[in-house]
Amino acid sequence: MKKIYVLLFGLIQVFAYSQTQDLASLASGDYIGMNALFDDKDNLYGYISLYSYGKSGEKTKKFEYVILDKNLNPVANKEFEGDITAASYVGYVDFKGQIILRPSQIDYSQVKMRDIFTPVSMVIDPKTNTIKRKVYYDYQNGTFKEINQPKNWKEQRKENREEKKEKGYNYVSAVGEIKEGGLIAIEYKDYGKYVNNNAIIKFDDDKKEIWRYNYNTDGDKKVFSDLSILDKDDKHLYGMLRKVNGDDKTFTLLVLDMKTGKELSNKPITGLSPETIYNIDVFASGGMRIDNDKTFDDKIIFTGRNYSSTMNPFGYARLMINKSDFSTNTQTINYKPDFLKYIPGINVHGVVEAGYSLQTKDMYFMSDGSVGILAEKYKPSTDYTASKTTDLVYVSTDKDFKIKELKVFEKEKTKWANNDYLFSQYLNNGKDVVFFYRDYQKDQVTKEKKWNLFINTVISGTFKQEIIPISEKDNYIVTPYVGKEGYILLREFNEKEKFNKIRLERLNY
Repeated sequence: MKKIYVLLFGLIQVFAYSQTQDLASLASGDYIGMNALFDDKDNLYGYISLYSYGKSGEKTKKFEYVILDKNLNPVANKEFEGDITAASYVGYVDFKGQIILRPSQIDYSQVKMRDIFTPVSMVIDPKTNTIKRKVYYDYQNGTFKEINQPKNWKEQRKENREEKKEKGYNYVSAVGEIKEGGLIAIEYKDYGKYVNNNAIIKFDDDKKEIWRYNYNTDGDKKVFSDLSILDKDDKHLYGMLRKVNGDDKTFTLLVLDMKTGKELSNKPITGLSPETIYNIDVFASGGMRIDNDKTFDDKIIFTGRNYSSTMNPFGYARLMINKSDFSTNTQTINYKPDFLKYIPGINVHGVVEAGYSLQTKDMYFMSDGSVGILAEKYKPSTDYTASKTTDLVYVSTDKDFKIKELKVFEKEKTKWANNDYLFSQYLNNGKDVVFFYRDYQKDQVTKEKKWNLFINTVISGTFKQEIIPISEKDNYIVTPYVGKEGYILLREFNEKEKFNKIRLERLNY
C-alpha cells in the first residue's frame, strides 16, 4: 500500500502540484467509489475515494479512505472498520470541518433480514487523520443518551408497537448539533393519524435546555399546525408555520431569536396556492432532490413548483425572504402564457410536444434575486415504450422573476436513461454559472456515434458552449466529475487493465 502523509488542506503546494492521479494505485482494496467534497459555503474542498477489503468480523467490514485535495494531491488515508451492512459511503464536510462518511447503500447480502440494522456514519478529523464512529444522541423528555449502535429494524418496530399499545401514541424525537453552537431537538407525540404537542428545543454545549418553542399543543385530525425549518443563522431561526382547519390552510413566516427562542415575527405568506407554499422548501424531480434554495447576507431565496389542485396554472414560484424586516415576496412564472413566447405549443402542464414535458434538472441563484432554471424534455415509459429524453431548456429570469431569456439546447434522443445532464458549479464568486451535459451524437465524417461533453457557461448573461469528445475508446470509459472552479475532472476507467485515473482539465471561458 502506498503511504500518504497527512497535509493541511490550506497549504499551497507550488512544487508538489499535480493535476492527474491514479486511483487504482492509492490503495490495495477494491475501489467502491469517489465523490467531491464541498465546504459549508459550497466551495470545492477536495475528493474522497473509498476502497473495501471485505468482511472483517461478525458485524464489521474493513474499508479504507483516501482524501485528495482539489488539485488531486493525496493528503490523507486510513483503514477503518465499518458496519457489515454498509455497502459504500458518500462523504461530505460538516460545519466543524470534519468529513462525514454517510452509508449510501445497505448490503443486504451480509446478514439475515431479521438482523438488518442501519449502518452508522463515520467521522474523519482531517487535521489528525483519525476516524471514529459518529455519536448519535437519543433525546427523550429532557434526557440525553448516546447511541453507539442503532437497534435493528425488528427491535425498533417491536418497541414502537408496545409503546403505542401502552400510551396510545409514540413519542418521537430527533436531536443534532448545530453550527451556531449547542444542539437543537424536535419532539412530538404521534397518534398514527395525527400528531400533537410539538416542540423545538435549544440546548447549550453541555446539553442544558436554553429555550423551548411549543406549537400544535392540541392538534387533531382536522385542526392542527406544523412547522418546516427553512433556514437558520447565529441570530435567527426561520420556519414556515402552517395552520390547518379542515380545508382552510394559512401560512406564516415564523422567526425565532436563536439565543432566547423569543418569537420575533409571524407574518403571513400569501400570493401562492397552499400546495405551492407548503412544498416550496423541497423540490424533487425525476427521483432526485434538487437544491432549490440559496442564502445570501440579506435574503433567502426558494424556487419551487407552482401548482394547485383547483386551478390550471403550472410552472415555477419564487419565495424571497428579506432578512432585515422578515418580509416575504412571492412571484410566479407559468408554462402558459409565460413560456409560450419561447416554446410554441407548450400547454399549462409543461407538455411541449409528442408527450414530452419539462423535467427540472437544476437551479442557480444570483444575489440580485434572479434565478436560472435548467429543464430537460422528458417522456416517461409505458408498458410498450421506453422512457426518452431530448433537448435541454435553460430559463433565465430577472430580479423580479420574469423570464429574461429562454435558450433551447438541442440534443439527440436518449432511451431508457435520464442521465445526460451531469452537474454544474458557480463561477466568479457566485456571479456566473457553468453546467455540463453529454450527448450521443453521430460524427459528421465517420458517421459513427460517440459521446460528447457540452460545457455551457453563462457569464454576465451571455451563453458560451464548448464541446469535448468523451466517448469510450479501446474499452476505456470516460466519466466527468465536478472540478475546482474553472476546471472539470475526467475519470478514465478500464476494469480489465485495472486502470482508474483522474485528471483535471481547464475550462475555456
